[in-house]
Amino acid sequence: MHPTIEHVTRRIIERSKASRSSYLARMAAAKGSGPFRKKLPCSNLAHDLAGCPACHTALLDDRIPNIGIISAYNDVLSAHQPLGHYPDLIKQAVAEVGGIAQFAGGVPAMCDGVTQGEPGMDLSLMSRDVIALAVVIALSHNVFDGALLLGVCDKIMPGLLMGGLQYGHLPMLLVPAGPMPTGIGNREKNLIRERFAKGEIGKDELLASELRAYHSPGTCTFYGTANSNQLMAEMLGVHLPGASFVNAETELREALTKAAAHRVATITHLGGEYTPLAEVISEKAIVNAMVGLLATGGSTNETMHLVAIAKAAGILIDWDDFAELSAAVPLLVRIYPNGAGDINSFQQAGGMALLIRELLAGGFLHEDVQTVAGPGFSRYLQEPVLAEGKAVWQDGPEQSRDPAIIATLAKPFAPVSGIKLLSGNLGRAIMKISALADGEKTCVEAPAMVFSSQHELEQAFKAGQMNRDLIAVVRFQGPRANGMPELHKLLTPLAVLMEQGYKVGLVTDGRLSGASGKVPFAIHCTPEALAGGLIAKVQDGDMIRMDARSSALQLQVDEATLAQRQTVLPPPESAEPGHGMFAALRRVLSGAEEGASAVL
Repeated sequence: MHPTIEHVTRRIIERSKASRSSYLARMAAAKGSGPFRKKLPCSNLAHDLAGCPACHTALLDDRIPNIGIISAYNDVLSAHQPLGHYPDLIKQAVAEVGGIAQFAGGVPAMCDGVTQGEPGMDLSLMSRDVIALAVVIALSHNVFDGALLLGVCDKIMPGLLMGGLQYGHLPMLLVPAGPMPTGIGNREKNLIRERFAKGEIGKDELLASELRAYHSPGTCTFYGTANSNQLMAEMLGVHLPGASFVNAETELREALTKAAAHRVATITHLGGEYTPLAEVISEKAIVNAMVGLLATGGSTNETMHLVAIAKAAGILIDWDDFAELSAAVPLLVRIYPNGAGDINSFQQAGGMALLIRELLAGGFLHEDVQTVAGPGFSRYLQEPVLAEGKAVWQDGPEQSRDPAIIATLAKPFAPVSGIKLLSGNLGRAIMKISALADGEKTCVEAPAMVFSSQHELEQAFKAGQMNRDLIAVVRFQGPRANGMPELHKLLTPLAVLMEQGYKVGLVTDGRLSGASGKVPFAIHCTPEALAGGLIAKVQDGDMIRMDARSSALQLQVDEATLAQRQTVLPPPESAEPGHGMFAALRRVLSGAEEGASAVL
C-alpha cells in the first residue's frame, strides 16, 4: 500500500472506532435467523400478502428471500426514465433464482438540470435527506431480506445509501440506468452558451444546441456529480463490476439489471453468501471511493456526499482526509470538464476495470474489502459482456485504448489529483484544480465584488459592471441560508470575463458540481455566512487571496477593521410555493464539511 493511503485509512479507523463499533453492533442485533416477514404477527403478515395475491405461496415459504425494490424513477430525469420498467424485470429475475420481489417504495428525484438557476434548486440538496428518510420508511415494514436501490443522479444515490445503511444488516445493490449516448461535445455546448451570454446568438440557437446535448434517456454524459456517483458506487463495491457506464436501453444494460437481481437474492442471510451492506461500506471502501474520485477529478459535491454516506455507516471522514489523499493520488483521467472526452469516452478507453487496475497496481486501493460481487476488490478488474443474452464477466483491458483519456501511473496527467482544501480567515473551502489548464489560475488575488445571489451577479454582468479583475463573493448560499443550491448561472459570465483577459475568481458558501470548468473557485466555504462565517463581513473592494499552491483563502483586511463591521443580514426567505415546509429542515442542516445533513 502507498504509505499515505495507509496513514489516512488508519486515522479514519481510529477516529471512527466508537461510532463504527456502535453501528456494527446495531446491525448485528438486527440480523435474523429466518425470513424477516415470518417474525410479524399473523395479521401484520396478512396485510403484506393481501397486496400480492400471486406471492402468497412464496411468501409463506421459509426458504424464499423477499427482495424490496426502492426506485427513484420519474419521467423528468433522463437518467431515471429507463428505471420505469425495471421493477417487472427485477421481479422476474429474482423469481428465476428462487426468490420473490416486491416494490417497497418510490423516492423523490429532482433533476438539477431542470431546476438549475430556478427556485426549485433551493430544495435540491435537502432532497437527499428526504430520500434517505423515504428509504427508511420503505424498509421499515421489516418484510424484506435484501433490497435493490434504483437511482443515479446528484442527491439520489447518496440519499439511497444514507437511508439503506440504516438497514445495513440487509444486502443491497445499487442499480443504475447508464449514460445516454454522446451528443454534442461538451466544449462546443459551453462555447455556444458563452456566445449567447455575449449576445452573439439568440435563444433558438441556444435551445437547439442544448437539445443536441441532452437528447435521449440516460445519464448526462459529462463527468459531473451523477457520473461521479456511479464511479463511487463501483469503488465502494455496491455496483456489480463494470455496471456503472454501460449505456442505457441496451441489451447489456438489461442483462446487468437482471444480474443484480440474481445476486441480491443469493447473498441474503438465508443463504451461504450473506453479504450485508454494513460490511460492504467499510472504512477501506470509503477510502477506495475517495481515491477513485480524486484520481478522476470528480465532482466537488462528493466532498459532502461521501462524508454523509460514511457517517451513515458510523465512519467519520473530513476534508483533511481528502486533502492528504489528493496530494498523493495522481490524476489519471481527463474527461469533460477536465478534458475533451465524456463518460462514454472513458468507458471506451478501458473504463472502471482499467482505472482500478492502475490504482491497485500502485498501491492506492485496498484490495481486501468485501463487495456485493464477493470478497476482494480484484473482482472489479473484470468487465461485463453479453453472451447469449446474459451478462458474463471477462478480464478487463491491461492498457488504455486512449491514453488521452486514461493515463498510466508512469505518465499521469498530473502528479496530484483534482481537489484542494483551502483554509484561512475566510474559513475552509474546496477548490477543484483538475479542470484548470493554466497552473497560474490556481492563485488569484483581486478585489472582491459581493453578491447575495447568482441572479445579482448575472444582472451585474449584463449591465457591464464586472469588466475588471475581481473575485466574486456570492454568500448566503450555504445549507442553512437557502439549502445550498448549485450556482451554475455564475459559470458562463465568469468564463466570459476570463476570456476577455480579466483576472477572475469565485468565493462562495454555495455549491458548484463536477460540471464546473475553467473558473478558479473556492466553494462550500464553511462556516457559511448565516452561521457566523467571515464571508458575511466581506465588502466590495476588499482584497482576497485564493491560492491552491499554499492552500490559502485569505481576506486581506486587518482585524480591527473587521471587528467594527456589522454582519450583513441575509436576503428575505423564498416565498416560492411549498418552500416554507422545508424551513425547519434547513435550519438544522450541518455545515458543508459535516455533510450538510439534518438526519445524520
